[in-house]
Amino acid sequence: MDTLLAEVSRHHFPEPPATPEQIAAFEARVGWQLDADLRAFYLHCNGATLFRPRLYANYRFLSLDEIRRGRAAIRGSESDADGPASWYTLLYLQDGDYILADVSQQVNGRYPLLDAFHETFPDPVETRQIAASFSDFLEKALASGDEFFWLAE
Repeated sequence: MDTLLAEVSRHHFPEPPATPEQIAAFEARVGWQLDADLRAFYLHCNGATLFRPRLYANYRFLSLDEIRRGRAAIRGSESDADGPASWYTLLYLQDGDYILADVSQQVNGRYPLLDAFHETFPDPVETRQIAASFSDFLEKALASGDEFFWLAE
C-alpha cells in the first residue's frame, strides 16, 4: 500500500488525512471496522481523485463522511429489497455509479470491491466483484489511464 499511496500523493489529488478519531467515529457510525488497506488509505488521505480534480474525476474516492450504504446512495432507501445492508460506497464514478465494499465478508482480511451500476443495482449478477481488495483495486485504477479497467475485462 505504501507505494500506491505515494503515487496518489505524487500524481493525483489526495485530500488531507483522516485522524484516528475520525476513523473511530466512522467505525462507530457504520458498525464495521476498516480493513488494513482502507485504514492505511484513510490515514493517508480522507478521500482523493485520480487523474483529474474532483469536479471532472472519473475516480472519486469518498471521504469517511460520504461513505454510506449502497442502497441508500443509489436507491435512496434502507429497504432490504433495494440491496444488502453490507454493501457500502467507497468511490463515486459519475452518473450515479459507485464502487462498493462488501463488508459482510473478508478474504485474507480484506473486503472485496463490487461494481454498482445504478441502472441494474442491486441485481447480484450485475453487481459483480471487480477487485479482491482495496489495494488490488487501487493498483489497477492507477494503471488504468483514467479508464474503468473492469469494463475492459
